[in-house]
Formats: sequence, C-alpha cells, structure tokens
Amino acid sequence: MLRRWINFDHLVARFVACLLTVACAGQLGLLASTSVSAGELQYRTVASSALNRDMPFIVYVPDGYQGGDLQYPVLYLLHGAGGDENSWVEHGGIRERADRLISSGAIPPTLIVMPGCRQCWWIDGNKDKAETAFWHDLVPGVAAEFRTIESKAGRLVAGLSAGGYGTVRFAMKYPERIAAIAALSPAVYSVTPPANSSARVQPQSPFVGLDGQFDQTAWAAQNYPSLADRYFSQRSRVPFYLMSGDRDGYGLAFETALLFKTLFDKQPELAKLRIIDGDHTWPVWANALDDAMTYIYRHAAKPERRLADIARLDQRRQR
Repeated sequence: MLRRWINFDHLVARFVACLLTVACAGQLGLLASTSVSAGELQYRTVASSALNRDMPFIVYVPDGYQGGDLQYPVLYLLHGAGGDENSWVEHGGIRERADRLISSGAIPPTLIVMPGCRQCWWIDGNKDKAETAFWHDLVPGVAAEFRTIESKAGRLVAGLSAGGYGTVRFAMKYPERIAAIAALSPAVYSVTPPANSSARVQPQSPFVGLDGQFDQTAWAAQNYPSLADRYFSQRSRVPFYLMSGDRDGYGLAFETALLFKTLFDKQPELAKLRIIDGDHTWPVWANALDDAMTYIYRHAAKPERRLADIARLDQRRQR
C-alpha cells in the first residue's frame, strides 16, 4: 500500500513562470506565448515486507502527466550511504534539472523515483533486505500507483557512491529488467574498500557483521566481479554510463576506470566513461547528471499509450 505524505502542486511554479514571462515581454513591448514545463514532487511511502517497515520515496511527476493517459519510463535514482530520499532533491536540484532537460528535448517526459534506505547499499545485507525491498516492494508499488512502462525499455537506474554500487549490481544481476544505468562515483572497489569507506566505518553498513567487524567475505560475494561472468555470458546487455571525479578522496577514479575497462572489453558500444575535475562531492554529481541522463534516456522508451488503449482506438476507427 502506498501512502501520500505531501503533494507539491506545480501550479504555483507555473504561475510564477508565467508572471516572469509576461514581465519580460512587457519590457520588450512584446507578448509571446511561452510553454513552461513544471513537474511536481510527491512524497510517498510503500509498505515493505522485506524491510518490515515502510520505505519512503519521492517521485518527480512530469508536467502533463495529470489528466493524461500515457505510460511513462521511470528512472530510479539511488542515494549514497547516509543519504535518504531527499538527497537528490536537496543537493542535486532534480526537479529543476528534469524540467529543463524535458523542456529542451534532451530527455522525454519521465517519472523519477528517489527511494530512501539509509546505509543499505541496495543489497540484501546483514541488517536490511534492501535489494528484495527494491524489486519486490518498491517497483511493483510504483507500477500500481503510477502509469509506468513495465518493460525493460521503460526502466532506468542511476545512483551515486553506494547508490552507484547498487546501480552497477542491479545492471549485472538483472540485465533483462533495465534499459540503461548511470553510476556516478560508484563505490565498486574490485578487491576491498579502503579504511575510510563507509562500507567499513558506518555501524549500519551491510558489510559490518554483528561483531562490529568488516565482513570481507560478504563484500566479495556481493560486488560486481562476482556477477561479471554470468552477466557477460547472457545475451541481454545494459548500456553503462560511468563517471568519477579525478580527485576522488576514496580512490574511485581508478576503480571506476577499472570497471569501465571490464565493460569495454566485452561491450565497447555500450560503455561510456567520464573522468571530470573534482572530489567525492555533490557539485561533481550534480554537474554530471545532465550528461548522464541524456545518455541513458537514449536507450529508453518514450511515453506511450497502453496496448489496451491502442486496441480500443483501432476499434473506434474501424466502426
């Protein structure tokens, strides 16, 4: 069951935008018609049997969704360790960014779902069954509440740091479910995390056992090298967009490049790497998101009518 917390109506944003348009036109002595795209943010929860609690999430709903009949692609945008469902809104400016990208035609109108699961790394770990919660509770819950395209082409995943780690795992473990992914500074240490990694130092890390010690066996079992052979042996492939800051304090520029090399050797047309100036910080991730979203949406479906709706239209035309 989904529960709505707050519904941020987008009428205010559109009203303000219209006022600004009129003011500018008045100064120029012109009054031109201007189309303004203004999505809205909705706070929701989904009951999760895997977590034994509700999972909160924020969903960006594009302008034109309300009152329409189209199904939309969905981007699941994952936060890092210690983050929550608010992270991409508060630090990544996702609402304004999505409005701008949609208005410019860089990406199609889309739903963007930002779930909250602190320190879970999006795996079934020692404390939380976050991977199961994502696929068995969140994704079906979103599909039940919103008009989503449920095929592979309708689902995208992106994330930063620990969320990037989870994103890479999802792509390699469930390639038949995901159209494309973007992993920003993904914490995909091929051997083991460094001493300053939250995988080791946060008490609620899924890689810290009940004895308070880092579990290297759990890390090796969950990380992408354990999934790579199986992923490359099957036919369904996922386009990967990878990015890291060149001065990443957790050493992730090297790890991201190593993952890219692994992918490039097997699927060179479906792997893109960007190393940009910066550290393990929000300005790096926010600045990279436009390029990342533009890339992954090239591989996604556009908003479309349901087959049942198309069939009804065809029947009407034949009468």
